[in-house]
Amino acid sequence: MGAGDEGLPIGSEMLRSLVHADGLVSVLDGDNGSLLGAAVLGRAGAGSAYSYLAATAPGEVERGLGMLLKHHQRQWCLERGIGWMRWTFDPLVGRNARFNLTKLGAVADRYEPEFYGVMSDQINGTDPADRLVARWRLDDPGRRPDDHQEPPEPPADAGGHSGGLARQPGGGVVGPDGHAAYVIAGRERWVRVPTDVVALRRSDPTQASAWRGQVREWFTDALADGLVATGVTRAGWYHLVPKETR
Repeated sequence: MGAGDEGLPIGSEMLRSLVHADGLVSVLDGDNGSLLGAAVLGRAGAGSAYSYLAATAPGEVERGLGMLLKHHQRQWCLERGIGWMRWTFDPLVGRNARFNLTKLGAVADRYEPEFYGVMSDQINGTDPADRLVARWRLDDPGRRPDDHQEPPEPPADAGGHSGGLARQPGGGVVGPDGHAAYVIAGRERWVRVPTDVVALRRSDPTQASAWRGQVREWFTDALADGLVATGVTRAGWYHLVPKETR
């Protein structure tokens, strides 16, 4: 997400307005007044909320601050009778996707092509900014806030969805890096994304753009068939299952 004149993705005037409209702005302060993280939440209809921003400062990713921010939002919502939260995220950034789906327990059930158009910044590059929509049930009685289950890796001998694309023997459809990236096994599917698409957008924007196009195609295909993404493996594979099982 880019930054405005204040060096922030959302200006202070807008943040004040969101709080005035009964929204929530959360910050994590470090030593010497440094900002370690921030999150912005607004209401989005009866019983639901929309998270506009949740981010930690560079170098602070591994401290669990993102989880702290999201569960602060969750507690705030539950105290006000809000049972669902939605937000969007870049489908190619596997680390964020794993946090949202595997660790928090949200599901991704919509794909929005060119949601922000072309953002032209250091994170999003110059390619159209597609987004997945995360939907998080906040009052799930079968899941503790700090509990998560690892999704399965794709079976090595599964087939793929051809769509005119080349296949890697025994491993599904080949991605832009020459390795299997789309696998189907029965009613389940797996979609792999690059290890670090932000770095790839700087070093090889053509390949990064090819990833976006193929991931868009695979997700559009899977979601149209009634599947939702419920987790991301450590190796960067989204796991998609039938919606009725969620």
